[in-house]
Amino acid sequence: MAKRDLYEVLGLKKGAAEDEIKKAYRKMALQFHPDKNPGNKEAEEKFKEAAAAYDVLSSKEKKQRYDQFGHAGVGSAAGGGGGGGGFGGGMNMDDIFSQFGDIFGGFGGGGGQRAGRRVNRGSNIRIKVALTLEEIATGVEKKIKVNKLIACDTCTGTGSEAGSGFDNCGTCRGSGQVTRVTNTILGQMQSTATCPTCSGEGKIIKNKCKKCTGEGVVRGENVIPINIPAGVQEGMQLQVSGMGNAGARGGVNGDLLVVIEEKEHECLSRDGNDLHYDLFVNFADAALGADAIVPALSGKVKIKIEPGTHAGKILRLKHKGLPNVSYHETGDLLVNINVWTPQKLSSDEKKILEKLRDSENFIPSPSKKDKGFFGRMKEMFE
Repeated sequence: MAKRDLYEVLGLKKGAAEDEIKKAYRKMALQFHPDKNPGNKEAEEKFKEAAAAYDVLSSKEKKQRYDQFGHAGVGSAAGGGGGGGGFGGGMNMDDIFSQFGDIFGGFGGGGGQRAGRRVNRGSNIRIKVALTLEEIATGVEKKIKVNKLIACDTCTGTGSEAGSGFDNCGTCRGSGQVTRVTNTILGQMQSTATCPTCSGEGKIIKNKCKKCTGEGVVRGENVIPINIPAGVQEGMQLQVSGMGNAGARGGVNGDLLVVIEEKEHECLSRDGNDLHYDLFVNFADAALGADAIVPALSGKVKIKIEPGTHAGKILRLKHKGLPNVSYHETGDLLVNINVWTPQKLSSDEKKILEKLRDSENFIPSPSKKDKGFFGRMKEMFE
């Protein structure tokens, strides 16, 4: 079977630069490493082929001979077979991995960085907190009772019965990892994995705490103060670090995730940072003008209804809305004017309206400045 061009193996053009070769090999090695593809023979062969190509193209001398004479110039170095001693020139898998120890981590051989002992981390907890618009406007501190995993008070979270202590794991000798060496036609390939005996912790409890059965955590309740900033919105999630479930055997606590819910206000509705209020006025007040009182989160506000106010007019009260949680800006309170049409009329009321029906000033004659529905909507958002 004809040998593949080494540049083609790495997906490169002939004469590629050193940094291109290194980058291409790094990508293929990460993709086809046997530890990432257990039992996949095809991936293993591609990994070996890429490693053999890199062995040649990463060496200035070998690359020069290969560029000039092809496979004949490097002998068995790039053949992918023959010789249990691995690559030509004495380069083995550990040599190659040592160049990328910071990338391969647990895969590596002699140069790979070994991960340390496992640190247990508690899981996160998600809760919902319902707020009124008044609380959202000013910000608030809430004290929330949370049922969660807490450190065992008998063993102080260690999982070990008082005074008994720990032993180093006999399988991994306290490192938390076990090493596996595999002999291949390319030489020895070394990989690491989490120790199955101690689950990566590197130690074994001599006598387990009876209360928590060695876990170091028990179910309990905590009252947690949560500072909620002004301007939060429905569905927003706040993170309180370290207030989630406790980590087993002295591990790191998870986080508390607080999801915001808004309670419905009796008369105000929210639109982003703006608030809306529907004000109903009678026909006489709309025609003659009047004063009105509208509710705001900071208290009641007096406004003036101008004579001749149309239904649908929107009065904007600046900075009477909600603050923005991210930057210094406060929304407005938009008062939507609704002219109330009476549903029932007395005989005297009917007579008065009948007299007014045909009055010149009661006949609609809108001018350009009198906005329709779409005009009022555009005005509201400007």
